[in-house]
Amino acid sequence: MPLLDSSRSILVVIDLQGKLVHMVQRPAPVLETTRRLLRLADLFAVPVVLTEQYPKGIGPTEASIREAYDGLSTPTFFLEKTAFGCCGDAGFEPLLQRARPGLPPEKRQIVVAGIEAHVCVMQTVLELLAAGHEVHLCWDAVSGRGEEYRKHALDRMAAAGATITNHESVAFEWARDKNHPQFKALSALMKEGQPG
Repeated sequence: MPLLDSSRSILVVIDLQGKLVHMVQRPAPVLETTRRLLRLADLFAVPVVLTEQYPKGIGPTEASIREAYDGLSTPTFFLEKTAFGCCGDAGFEPLLQRARPGLPPEKRQIVVAGIEAHVCVMQTVLELLAAGHEVHLCWDAVSGRGEEYRKHALDRMAAAGATITNHESVAFEWARDKNHPQFKALSALMKEGQPG
C-alpha cells in the first residue's frame, strides 16, 4: 500500500450522528480526531464527503463535526443514505467522481473516519476495496458501541486490504516534507496534543 498523496485523496466521514455518536467507545477522542482530519483536509485541499444514515431516525451529524465541515474551504459533498454501506447508495460513486474528476477508482485514495466500525464503516470499506479503491482507515477516528466489535471489524478490514492508519500518519503523508507550505500549520495542530 503506497503512501497517501493529497492530490489523489478523499476524506469520507461516515455517520457521526445524533445520540449514537455518544454511545460508542471513546466518543470524545473520535470526535476530536475527526475534527482534526477535517482541518487537515482543508490544509491540503483534500475534498470531503460527509454522510448521514437515516437522520430522521438517528439524528443529524454531531454539532461540532457539522460546524467544522460547514467551515471548510476545500470541496465538500454530502450524502443522506439509508443503505448501511455508502457504496450501497447510488449517489455515492457520483460524489467520489465529482470530488476527484477524471480519477478512476483504482487511483483514488479514500481516507475513512466514522461509526460504527462493524456496520456502516465496514460495509463501506469492503465495498470500496472491491471496487478497486485504496482505503486508509483511521483507527483513531473509528469506533462502535463495543471495543470487541471495533477490534474485530478493524481486523477484518485490514485482512481485506485496508491500510490501518491514524490522523498523524495521514497528515505527514499528505505533507511529505517539512518544506511543504502547510507544514507550519500542521505542526501547530499537532502541538495541541493527543486527542482525548
